[in-house]
Amino acid sequence: MTNKKGRPGAVRKKGLGKGVGSGGQGRQALEGRGPTPRAEDRDYHPKAKAKASRERYEAAKARHQGGAGGSGGGRGPSNKKTDESELVTGRNAVLEALRTKIPATTLYIASRIEMDDRTREIMRIATNRGVAVLEVMRQELDRMTDRDTVHQGVVLKVPPMEYAHPMDLLEETLDRGETPLFVALDGVTDPRNLGAIIRSVAAFGGQGVIVPQRRSASLNSASWKTSAGAAARIPVARATNLTQTIKELKKQGLFVVGLDGDGDVSLPGLDLAGRPLVIVVGSEGKGLSRLVTETCDAIVSIPISAATESLNAGIAASVALYEVSKLRAGQAVDAE
Repeated sequence: MTNKKGRPGAVRKKGLGKGVGSGGQGRQALEGRGPTPRAEDRDYHPKAKAKASRERYEAAKARHQGGAGGSGGGRGPSNKKTDESELVTGRNAVLEALRTKIPATTLYIASRIEMDDRTREIMRIATNRGVAVLEVMRQELDRMTDRDTVHQGVVLKVPPMEYAHPMDLLEETLDRGETPLFVALDGVTDPRNLGAIIRSVAAFGGQGVIVPQRRSASLNSASWKTSAGAAARIPVARATNLTQTIKELKKQGLFVVGLDGDGDVSLPGLDLAGRPLVIVVGSEGKGLSRLVTETCDAIVSIPISAATESLNAGIAASVALYEVSKLRAGQAVDAE
């Protein structure tokens, strides 16, 4: 078949750089438009509005940022710590921290929070003390705190929690003319248990809690929340080595009892409750460690129903403290 020159479509044009057919035409039509913008870059999209809200929050936080004592920084809104500041959450805990004049840098209040007597007092104390008050969306408070934390629309940022020295704790107690009653924690890693124990110590006349430096719960927003503000009144001492600290307390005349289900002494029969006392509480799973058990003067058990395997650390400490308080009150009456 003869190729007729000049017939339309008989010669393929070269050098145009386009594909042949409708596919090429489609690509040509899309040239210059670029990739589809991300959702957060489209002003009308909810993600873009959320991004703008975060940016406003960060800008406001930067204006209010600054630590007590010139520390020059505060904890950011995420769970990743940028410094050692802590967040106190919940209306009771925040109110107690403000009442006891714990240094605070910023008070975060949820927008459109339902005002009650506690919230009004929180706002009044914070304003009178010059604490920066920042109104944020409730979602921001959720992002600032742990998932299992109920902040109730109120969060207070405070400087790093200061731990006492065990020997200083003892000296201050003796200087006040009080009979020492301390609780030492051996392997208790749940901060909520720590908070519950602090609250029980405050309720039953104790003067402090001792925690080891390693493998132990620390003072944080969860423990503050559970303590219902008692952490502002009851000092927590940190021991570099718990066993050595217990030995040193024994040298100073304190009687050390460990709580264990297989103890030789039943708690109601603890005749030495009136003496300067340290109650050692172990973890719910493993109980007291071997070295701590060997260091205690006595191992005391709490009578419980056979249907219950054990008590958690917070409840065990509370029961023991109540019993010691009751025994001391009875001994005081007998002495009169």
